[in-house]
Amino acid sequence: MSGEAAARAEGTTRLAIADGVARITFDRPAARNAMTWRMYEELAEACAAIAADPSVRVCVLRGAGGKAFVAGTDISQFDAFASGEDGIAYEKKVERFLAGIEQLSVPTLAVVEGVAAGGGMAIANACDLRVAAAGTRFGVPIASTLGNCLSAANLARLSATLGEAWVKRMLLLAEMPTAEEIAPTGYLAAVVPPEELNAKVRVLCAALKSHAPLTMAATRAALLRLRTDLTPRDEDLVRAVYGSADFKAGVKAFTQKRKAEWEGR
Repeated sequence: MSGEAAARAEGTTRLAIADGVARITFDRPAARNAMTWRMYEELAEACAAIAADPSVRVCVLRGAGGKAFVAGTDISQFDAFASGEDGIAYEKKVERFLAGIEQLSVPTLAVVEGVAAGGGMAIANACDLRVAAAGTRFGVPIASTLGNCLSAANLARLSATLGEAWVKRMLLLAEMPTAEEIAPTGYLAAVVPPEELNAKVRVLCAALKSHAPLTMAATRAALLRLRTDLTPRDEDLVRAVYGSADFKAGVKAFTQKRKAEWEGR
């Protein structure tokens, strides 16, 4: 594989800034924009660039290709995990990237099409607002696929935005509800036909750009403090799950496109 082909396979996270709007695009459509470490690091770089640019008034995050927002973290990156300590390191690493989104001083808007799963739902959930194309599915079906777990910080995020009842359905039953199903919870700012999505994004960006930046920044920061102060320690839970035989079997089964057989150890 050539260097250029390898770079395309690894994907990229692109940043463009114009007219007060920063646009972060997850660009790996052949893999439904599944995040590689390179893409995560480029997300962190994009957040740093936005934080340093006083012209930015709103940030829009979107997946390339129109078929997926982000389908999760690239599963091949789990193949090298040898113990539960790798799981703790992974969750801490992802936490840094999600915190980078949350700690931006400008409002963030996730534009979701097709699917937002696993790490993709975590990224969308870290944003202040979400708008989805009709039929889009959301979820974290790891109980039926990889057999890993979410950190307490990510569960706190999901519970704060979506509600504990829906979080339990998604995590325990491995459900992938549609945008229409979860819209009544208030999780989504809007659900629109795919052909109307761009127009709705323009309307929302215009509204956010017209509002008082300091008021919005203070509101976002205060809400973040209220939630993060309640986050418990969870390293024992993460270590036990990522260090299990079930997790190794789940990753192997997923990459081999077959159903995992759980043993509970």
